[in-house]
Amino acid sequence: MRAFSALAFFFSLVITAPLQAQNTYQTEASHAAILDVETGEILYALNGDEAMPPASMSKMMTVLMVVEALEAGSLSLDDELPVSEHAWRTGGAASGSSTMFLEVNSRARVEDLLRGVIIQSGNDACIVLAEAIGGTEAAFADMMTDRAHELGLTSASFANATGWPDPDHRISAIDLARLARILIEDHPEYYGIWAEREFTYNGIRQYNRNPLLGVFSGADGLKTGHTEESGYGLVGSAERDGERRIIVFNGMGSNAARATEAERMMRAALSDYSLYHLFAAGDDVDHRAEVFMGDSDTVSLRVADDVTAGLHRRARRDLTVTVSYDGPLVAPIQEGDVVGTLIVEAPDYEAREYDLLAAESVSEKGLMGRIGAAIAHMLRG
Repeated sequence: MRAFSALAFFFSLVITAPLQAQNTYQTEASHAAILDVETGEILYALNGDEAMPPASMSKMMTVLMVVEALEAGSLSLDDELPVSEHAWRTGGAASGSSTMFLEVNSRARVEDLLRGVIIQSGNDACIVLAEAIGGTEAAFADMMTDRAHELGLTSASFANATGWPDPDHRISAIDLARLARILIEDHPEYYGIWAEREFTYNGIRQYNRNPLLGVFSGADGLKTGHTEESGYGLVGSAERDGERRIIVFNGMGSNAARATEAERMMRAALSDYSLYHLFAAGDDVDHRAEVFMGDSDTVSLRVADDVTAGLHRRARRDLTVTVSYDGPLVAPIQEGDVVGTLIVEAPDYEAREYDLLAAESVSEKGLMGRIGAAIAHMLRG
């Protein structure tokens, strides 16, 4: 059953009612996005398409590369990989950065390295895995970028495997959300690691930095990030009552601010945002378009694709659905011809356009009918 009736306008787009400014979700983050996992619909975005420094949140791409290598058989969880001096010096205890505390010239199992990346955010673990897959970290970063683009994450540009600050290391909040969805939906056998609260390696216990784990019911991933350039950020996911959402934000001023915002945004994602199904593909809209020179004066219109809108509940009441077409349409018209556009708008929502199809064929009038229609048209001016 349709939730809305389309409103008809001839020749040009007319907005059905003024779109009022809405105080939907407000955040101090510089970049943010909320994604519905089932549909991939973006429910909210703040500078969501703008490439930003992701810090350690980009380690999700490193993990995806490792998981794909495991599934392809080029790596095994039991493989033991060498810890190079570069991995130790750049990402190990000597670096002063997030580390798994791998020892130089030692060897580590892939399964441990994977936990070292996900739970401990170990830069050394990232580099060891990168060198095993790409030969060098730089070559692996190029592979990350290429693979991200293949997956449609077009904002991505990776300069390293760790998220270490670099002007060429960028990805948008929306693409980070889509990357998280790929890890959840396409690789569920590895996703459980993201929810593990701690990991001990080399006698050193470290705890997962995700502030949602154990605090927000249903939260089970994914990754924090922090550098001076990026501020404090998070990619988080939680499931409640059969609905799963992913949140992404960046640019918070402190660890405490990140923890507060993580819980607040996830609560909003699951409570305040909904996916509204307006039309199913093939549904008729409640309007018949005017036809000139046809054996019928009008033709029914139907939507070509599903029409949905992910909205804050306060924006729902101001949603407008508009039919636009250059009319009158001129016969003959074949069923399935694209003859117009359905426009969906709402506050704090990027307008969407969907093709409208002729729901039936309309033949051209015969000669006498065309003459009569032409005379009538001239008389009407």
